[in-house]
Order: sequence, then C-alpha cells, then structure tokens
Amino acid sequence: MGKNTNGNEFDAYRISYSEAVNKAISFSGLKVDFFTRAKAARLLDLLGGTLGPAENLSVLDVGCGIGNYHALLRGRIGRLTGVDPSSECIDEARLRNPDVSYQISDGATLPFEDGEFDAAYAICVMHHVPPANWLKFSSELARVTRPGGAVLIFEHNPYNLLTRRAVSTCPFDEDAVLLTKKQVAAYLEDAGLTDVAGRYILTVPAIDGALRRMDDAFGSIPLGAQYYVMGRR
Repeated sequence: MGKNTNGNEFDAYRISYSEAVNKAISFSGLKVDFFTRAKAARLLDLLGGTLGPAENLSVLDVGCGIGNYHALLRGRIGRLTGVDPSSECIDEARLRNPDVSYQISDGATLPFEDGEFDAAYAICVMHHVPPANWLKFSSELARVTRPGGAVLIFEHNPYNLLTRRAVSTCPFDEDAVLLTKKQVAAYLEDAGLTDVAGRYILTVPAIDGALRRMDDAFGSIPLGAQYYVMGRR
C-alpha cells in the first residue's frame, strides 16, 4: 500500500516477512507473533463489543499482506476477506488460509460494492499510503462498510521512541510516514464516519488477563507502541 502501488516492494517478503520484522524489533525481546496475537484479540473484542458476535459478521482486511492475522480470526469471524497490492503476498496468504477470500487491490479503489461489509480494518497499513491519498484510503474503507458498521485502523504510535526505532530499521518501512492518532481520527471523520474514538495500546505488552487490564488503564496516554481508531458508518 506504499509508494509502489503494484505491491512489488513487498513481493520479496512473501516468505521472509516475519524474519524481517523480528529483526527490527529484536531489542524488545518480543516477536512479531506476540504483537499479531495482541491486535487480533483487540480486533475481535472491538468488533464484538460494537457490532455483536463476530461469527455473524462479514469483515474486510485492507492491506492483509500474507494473512498473518487470519489464522487467528478464521472461524471466529463469519466471512473474512483480504486485499493487498502484492500478488506474491496474496499467493502466500491463500496457501496459509485457503478458506479466506483474497483479492489483489492497491486500495485506491477497493473492488467491492458500497456497504458490502459489516466492518473494514487496516492494521499498520496507512503509514505506507502516500499522505496525499490518506483521505481516499479512509473513504474507501468507509464506502465498502454498511451503514451502522465499523471501520478500524491500527497504527504505529509516532510518539513512542522504541516504535520509531523499529520502523526506522525495518526494510519495508522505508516509505513509512507515521500518523498520529489525532490525524487518523480526523481522516475517518472527513470520510463521513461518526463516533470516532481510539486508544493507545501496548504500553504494557499484553494480550489478555491482568496485564491487558493494566494496558487498558494507560489507553488515554500516548505511551503505547501502537494505537487504534474506530468510527461508525
């Protein structure tokens, strides 16, 4: 979803994606799988708390890459669809998750009807989109979401110095332009969404339980490694 809209810059990471990310975040003592599980858990909680049981929902993942999240979501979301500009990454995602529907799309115009999904989300994708296209990107997520549905965007927190360090050393983040939570919220509002709000996450490395509750307590403070913003269609 970055400057090279055909996705070729990500093709090389079809197999080595996790290795590249793990190298960039090695200083944290954690691996990409931990952060994937943490955000998948939050996504399911947000969908369920906002729209009802996730197993009844149709959900679109924009910029899905190799489908890292989908092994954690399939079977727990009613219908899961992923799009990405990289044909190589889509091929790998199909191998990993044969029961998930995938299409190639650069996100400029998503290949779906208006209101086709109950929810659409993008996880650490928007910072690869050229800033001039941020409103269009947000508007497309809103367009394919049904009235009453939800749009969620997870992003890196530029105020977190460790996050900035990881992004600066990750080879496929060379084009990254980090956005603040306030900026993402403004773009979702400009795309016509309502009830736009978000929280900082991963101040405390946590997936669930007591550590997750502790992390939630810091949600209004810009300390977390990442954040999410959600709006209603």
